[in-house]
Amino acid sequence: MDVRRRMAPPPAVGVPHRKAAGAPRALQAGDALPLPIRHTNLIFSALFAVSLAYLMRRWRAKIRSSIPFHVVNLTEILATFVLVASLIYLLSFFGIAFVQSIVSSTDEDEDFLVASSTAKAPAPPTQCGLLGSADAVSEKMPEEDEEIVAGVVAGKIPSYVLETKLGDCRRAAGLRREALRRITGRQIEGLPLDGFDYASILGQCCELPVGYVQLPVGIAGPLLLDGQRFYVPMATTEGCLVASTNRGCKAIAESGGATSVVLRDAMTRAPVARFPTARRAAGLKAFLEDPANFDTLSVVFNRSSRFGRLQGVKCAMAGRNIYMRFSCSTGDAMGMNMISKGVQNVLDYLQDDFPDMDVISISGNFCSDKKSAAVNWIEGRGKSVVCEAVIKEEIVKKVLKTNVQSLVELNVIKNLAGSAVAGALGGFNAHASNIVSAIFIATGQDPAQNVESSQCMTMLEAINDGRDLHISVTMPSIEVGTVGGGTQLASQSACLDLLGVKGANRKSPGTNARILATVVAGGVLAGELSLLSALAAGQLVKSHMKYNRSSRDMSKVAS
Repeated sequence: MDVRRRMAPPPAVGVPHRKAAGAPRALQAGDALPLPIRHTNLIFSALFAVSLAYLMRRWRAKIRSSIPFHVVNLTEILATFVLVASLIYLLSFFGIAFVQSIVSSTDEDEDFLVASSTAKAPAPPTQCGLLGSADAVSEKMPEEDEEIVAGVVAGKIPSYVLETKLGDCRRAAGLRREALRRITGRQIEGLPLDGFDYASILGQCCELPVGYVQLPVGIAGPLLLDGQRFYVPMATTEGCLVASTNRGCKAIAESGGATSVVLRDAMTRAPVARFPTARRAAGLKAFLEDPANFDTLSVVFNRSSRFGRLQGVKCAMAGRNIYMRFSCSTGDAMGMNMISKGVQNVLDYLQDDFPDMDVISISGNFCSDKKSAAVNWIEGRGKSVVCEAVIKEEIVKKVLKTNVQSLVELNVIKNLAGSAVAGALGGFNAHASNIVSAIFIATGQDPAQNVESSQCMTMLEAINDGRDLHISVTMPSIEVGTVGGGTQLASQSACLDLLGVKGANRKSPGTNARILATVVAGGVLAGELSLLSALAAGQLVKSHMKYNRSSRDMSKVAS
């Protein structure tokens, strides 16, 4: 199908239209006349005047002589014909410009259509032969690429060496994807390949890439927190989540905002070592926990980074095994790699004084990373944050559509007693992990650390003689960073920039990460407030049926 080109705008009034040299002259209406149009106009004007004058004289003579008007001779008939013909011409002359424009426009369209049909059609956009669809792979790949794909399929070329072998991360992902298609017989058409910077994840975020997953990002806010307005990015596929959190933000803002406090800021790592006897293990425990040895351990630990600073060591024993839980500040990084290097330095140092120490693992699960653990709930890990707000009675009724007493009662029965019945560990909340996961994914955090980062206790109390509502969330282990890992990816970096915490804070290291942790807690506060209100008002099922039940066939949309 021909694509119509945008036509040039007509020249402005009073500005002569200049044609390119050698261009064919457009067809004019006057070209249909045997004489130039100015001569033709003069002739017809003269014929009109002569015939009209002759007929007027003849009519006057007939009136004087009482001769009927219908009695005419040949000359009068001819004069009448000339009068009518010249009149028709002159009337049409006043519309000649209009006629000419119609003729010219039609001819230009016809010329364009002819040119479009004869001109060479533009080549369609080049499609990558490695996208995985049957139509795309019909185009023959370069011989070199074909050999590499065949080698990967046959197991002769390891898939993980493609980036190093080719030096082109995008090409490596495409060849790996084509090999996967041939091995599995699956097209994976809905998984996009192009439009992503694969070099940005090399050696940092993901290995063996074959594409990327798209997630929508919604904005909740403004969240009025500690006197600042934050627009909170949330990457999620759960309907109602962003809308609900946004409602909570509105209720908080209209009540004067929320405040937060960071109680602790320390990442942890706990290696495990084994000794010949429990007595020897106890000796190391005493050495590490002795305040007199802390300065020496700090010097050894702090050599690993200019931001990592040892804060303390706590030990636990299981038989002759000792678990050493190191905690340290990590600046604006989440800090797992940073603290691991510092711990390794200390272990190497201890080996001289405790040669019989057998280090089993750099992580002995006493950290505890990506697992729900009482040690994180009690001691904290990452940022320990408390966020609170007072919601006015009229806002509870107008925005949240419920009342203070119903909310307080629901929180006790559901979040506190219900969680205790379930034997929850740090799960004394309605849905903290929903908000934590959405913000983590949007801002490039480690989604798996949602496990401990979502540990939260939600408290609701009636204050001011029961009129207003005090709500708080206590979250002892929010593990976030604004540098490293997924934070350097373009989309995630943009979300951090939206919050004003992109990258490291050079003036006050660690400030950006702490602000991000308070935003997470503030988002949880808003989400808890809104969901509990929906439950108290009986709106949960209705809202999810309205906003979280899509009738679209997404498999067809993807194709």
